[in-house]
Amino acid sequence: MSRSDYNTGIYKRTKIYSTIILCIIGIGINIGGGALATHFGWPFYFDTVGTVISAGLGGYIPGVLVGLLTNFIKSIYDNSAIYYGFLNVLIAVCTAYFVQKGYPYKISTTLIFTFVLSVIGGILGSVFTWVLYGFAGEGISVPFVKYLYNNGTFTRLQAQFLADYLIDLADKIITVLIVLVIILILPDKLKKKLMFDGWHQTPLSKEQKKAISENKCRSMSLRTKVLLVLMTASFFIATAYTIISFVLYRNSTINDHIKLGKGVAYLAASTVDADMVDAYMKNGEEEDGYLETEKRLYDIRNSSYDIKYVYVYKIMEDGCHVVFDLDTDELEGSAPGEIIEFDDAFMDYLPDLLAGKEIEPIISNDKYGWLLTVYQPVYDEDGICQCYAAIDISMDQLRQDQYSFFTKLISIFLGFFITILTIGLWLAEYNVIKPLNAMALSASSFAYNSDEARNNSVDKIKELDIRTGDEIENLYLALVKTTEDSMQYVSDIKEHTETISNMQNGLIMVLADLVESRDKCTGDHVKKTAAYASLIMRQMKKEGIYADELTDEFIYDVEHSAPLHDIGKIKVSDVILNKPGRLTDEEFEEMKKHTTAGEEIIEKAMEIVPDTGYLKEAKNLSTYHHEKWDGSGYPKGLVGEDIPLSARIMAVADVFDALVSNRSYKKGFPFEKAMDIIKEGMGSHFDPLVAKAFVDAEDEVRRIAEEHSRIYENDNKEDSKDKK
Repeated sequence: MSRSDYNTGIYKRTKIYSTIILCIIGIGINIGGGALATHFGWPFYFDTVGTVISAGLGGYIPGVLVGLLTNFIKSIYDNSAIYYGFLNVLIAVCTAYFVQKGYPYKISTTLIFTFVLSVIGGILGSVFTWVLYGFAGEGISVPFVKYLYNNGTFTRLQAQFLADYLIDLADKIITVLIVLVIILILPDKLKKKLMFDGWHQTPLSKEQKKAISENKCRSMSLRTKVLLVLMTASFFIATAYTIISFVLYRNSTINDHIKLGKGVAYLAASTVDADMVDAYMKNGEEEDGYLETEKRLYDIRNSSYDIKYVYVYKIMEDGCHVVFDLDTDELEGSAPGEIIEFDDAFMDYLPDLLAGKEIEPIISNDKYGWLLTVYQPVYDEDGICQCYAAIDISMDQLRQDQYSFFTKLISIFLGFFITILTIGLWLAEYNVIKPLNAMALSASSFAYNSDEARNNSVDKIKELDIRTGDEIENLYLALVKTTEDSMQYVSDIKEHTETISNMQNGLIMVLADLVESRDKCTGDHVKKTAAYASLIMRQMKKEGIYADELTDEFIYDVEHSAPLHDIGKIKVSDVILNKPGRLTDEEFEEMKKHTTAGEEIIEKAMEIVPDTGYLKEAKNLSTYHHEKWDGSGYPKGLVGEDIPLSARIMAVADVFDALVSNRSYKKGFPFEKAMDIIKEGMGSHFDPLVAKAFVDAEDEVRRIAEEHSRIYENDNKEDSKDKK
C-alpha cells in the first residue's frame, strides 16, 4: 500500500468497516463459545476466544471493545457477567501487546502469553468470584472446587484458586491454539486490512521506530505524561463515583432496613395487649394469652431472615422490665419480669423512653453484634405507653452486601478504566506522540553536507505527510516551510560562498602570479608546487600517514594557500631575485628573508580576516617551507615534527620543482636524478614519511612535471610569436 493511501478517506472508511465487522464477529464468537460450553456442559469458558482474535488481528481498540461489549451483552441474561468485563478487557490489552512482541511467531512469547492469560482469567477471576459469591458460590468450577476441598488436602481458599486456575489454564491453552492457527493461516494482505491503526501520516518504518525508541527524553516522555494524566483523571473520577455510589447504596440499604424494622415493630406492638403488660410481667406463661402472644411474636420474627431479636420491655427508672424476650439459637431470652440494665447506646434516649415517647431507630455495635434497633410504643386504651415492642435487625448481611457492592463497583470501574486508558493512549499515540517523534527524528537526522543530502532531508520531512487536522498539523506545515526556506537560504549562501571562494582563489593566484612575474627564473613554480603538494597529501591519506592531522579541511586549506608560499619574495630586491648567476652569501641571506617577510604579510592579512584556516596554513607555508627535518634549515632551524606538516609537505614539492626546473644559473636535473635526491634527503632534509608518499606516487609526479613542462614551452612559443 502506498504512503499516500494512509491519508485517503477511502482507506480510513475501509478500516472502520473492517473493524466493525471484526468486532461483531469477535462478540459473536465470545457469546457463542460460552453458550456452547454451557449447553454441552464442557468444563471450559470459551468466552474470550473472540476477544483474543479481535485483539490479535485488529489491535488494541477492537480487542477492548469486544471484551467490554461482550460482557455488557451477556449481562442481559446473566447479571454477573458485567462484573467480569474488566478481565476480558485486560485479556484484550495483553493480547495486542504480545502480538506486537512477536506472538505467535516465537514459542517463548506464546508460552508466556498463555501463562499471563491464565493468570488473568484464573487467579484474578477467582479473587472476584470469592469476594462476590464466597466459597464455591458460582461458575463451572464449583464441582471441581468441592472435589478438591472434600479431598481434605486443600483449604477452601486453596481449593477455590487451584480449581479456577487449572480450568482457566486449559481454557486459555485451547483459546491460544485456536487464535494461533487463525493468525498463521490468514493471508498477510487480509491481516493488514483488519489491523486497526490510527495513522494520520505516513506509517513509520521499523528502523524509524527503533531510532525513536533509542532517543531518550531528558526527564519524562510525552507518552508517560499522557498516561499519568489519564490515570490521574480516571482515578479521581472513579474514586468520587465509587464513594458517592457506595454512600448512596449504604444509606438506601439502611433506610430499607429501618422501614422493615418499623413495620415489624408496629406489627409486634399491635400484637401485645397493653392492658395485660403488668400481668404478663408478674405471671409470665401462666397468664392467659401470654403463650399465644409469644407465638405470634415468634411468627413475626421468623418472617424475615434479617430480624435477629424480638422483645417487649417496660421502661422504668430502675431498668428494662422484661415482658417478652424470644429465644434464639445462640441466646436464651430473659424471663418475664426480669430487669435488664440500660444499654449505653440508649442512654441519650432514656428520658423519652421513660416518658413513653417514640424514638428514632438506633444503630449499635456491641456484644450482641451490629444491630438496628426499632422501638415501638404499646399504648393502652387511655393512650398511655405501657411498654415498647423492640425489633433488632442484624446489619451483618448489610456489611457483606456492602463489600460485594464495592467489589462490583471496582470491577465495573476497572473495565471502563482500562478501556478509556487504552483508547486515550491509542489516540494520543497516533495523533500527538508519533507525529511529534517523526518530526523530531527527521529534524535531528537532517543532513547539510551536500545539496543532494539537503534535498533528500527535505523530501523525507515532506514524505511524513502529517494530517492530524489540528495544531500538530500546523506545526508540521510550519516545519516543512521552515526547512524549505532554510534550504533555499543555504543554497543562496552556498552560491555566494562559492563566488567569494572563487574570487579569493583567483586573487591568491593573481598575487602569486604577481610575485612570480618578478622572478624571471621560476616560471610556473607556484602552480607546480601546489600540484605536487596536493598529490603528496592525497597519497599520504591513501597510505594513512598522519591521518589525525590530514583532514579534508586541512587538505583544502593547504591546496588553496600553497601558491602563497613564496609571497615574501615580493620584498626581495629584483637585482637579487633575477640575478643570472649564483648568489653571494650576503645576497643569499637577503633571499632567505623572503620567509619571514611572507610571515609578516600573512599575519597582517590575518588581522583583517581572522579565524581563516587557509591563511593559517599560508603563514606556515611561507614561513617554514625551507626548514629541514634535521634542523639545519631556516629561518628558525626547527626540527622534525616541530615543523608544521604543511611546510614539510611544501618542502618536498618546492625542492623537487627546483631540481627539475631550468634556472638562469642552472639547467634542470633529469626526473630520475631529482627523485634520487629526494630519496637521499629522507630523514635529513625531508620528513621521511612525507618524502616516501611523494616517491610512492612517482608516476603521478612524472605526469604533473611533464604536463607543466609542455604548458611552459607552449607559453614561451606564444611569447616569442608576440615579440616578432
